[in-house]
Amino acid sequence: MTKTSTRLLGLLSLLQTPREWPGTELAERLGVTTRTIRRDVERLRDLGYPVHATQGAAGYRLGAGASLPPLLLDDEEAVAVAVGLRTAAGGSVAGIEETSLRALTKLEQVLPPRLRQRVRTLHTATIRVGPAGPAVDPDTLMAVAEACRRRERLRFDYTSPRGGPTVRSVEPHGLVNFGRHWYLVAWDPDRDDWRTFRVDRLEPRTPAGPRFTPRPPPNGDFATYLAHRLSTRAWPFQATVILHEPAEALAERVWPGTGVLEAVDEHTCLLHVGADTPSNLVWMITSIDVGFTLADGPPELSDALRAQAERCLRAIRTS
Repeated sequence: MTKTSTRLLGLLSLLQTPREWPGTELAERLGVTTRTIRRDVERLRDLGYPVHATQGAAGYRLGAGASLPPLLLDDEEAVAVAVGLRTAAGGSVAGIEETSLRALTKLEQVLPPRLRQRVRTLHTATIRVGPAGPAVDPDTLMAVAEACRRRERLRFDYTSPRGGPTVRSVEPHGLVNFGRHWYLVAWDPDRDDWRTFRVDRLEPRTPAGPRFTPRPPPNGDFATYLAHRLSTRAWPFQATVILHEPAEALAERVWPGTGVLEAVDEHTCLLHVGADTPSNLVWMITSIDVGFTLADGPPELSDALRAQAERCLRAIRTS
């Protein structure tokens, strides 16, 4: 019986790989006959695993069933799932914290001691900086994701901090998790342009709209487009500076929340930044630690740069 159970677990582990397995290959892998493989497949079906056989060929694959049967995870997969569940328990999607904790408890209960220690070590050494972002209703997040997947127009009520409540109808293209927020990037036919929406501020309407043909992502991809929007257009003070080094040399120094780099040539690049005050613009620009020239910006930024330079010079003279 022990040998049969071990063989069934081995067969299940192979079938969980997303591919079709010829019966002869399964038999060779497990060191049994194809007849034994057929009997073991029937045993797995009796246990609730939806093993499908290809008609006209002795091929097998594991499909989706009406209920979720137990899964086999290797060491790295188990650790990844545990870390993901622990992160979700304190994440920004409302309503899944308790569910994530229940699933994490079940998983940690059956983890081998060596893996349980790895998960706990990582959790102990990890520090969450700053408060969590606004909670997003999971049903709303799934409805938006489904509209993106099905390429169906999405209608929703949206509450903007500046514009107040409105009803929008857009072509949803992608969801981006940026910082502590979820954003929808969509094409707005009424405005004939791309727009971004905070998911925690929208409430989908039903039914869904007609299908649409997807468009190429702006700025090359949705994450870059969103970073550009958040770094420049959304702020009251915006600027563009010429950095005296190439973009590829500075890419690691400029995180998306700081600004957007634009390559110019092998010696220089542009940095587009935005902030709520001129002094914050000064800090963001100078924190990159490279020579720069102000190309475009408000008069207040020039004054703030001069004030910062004078403070630095005074500090040198005093010392």
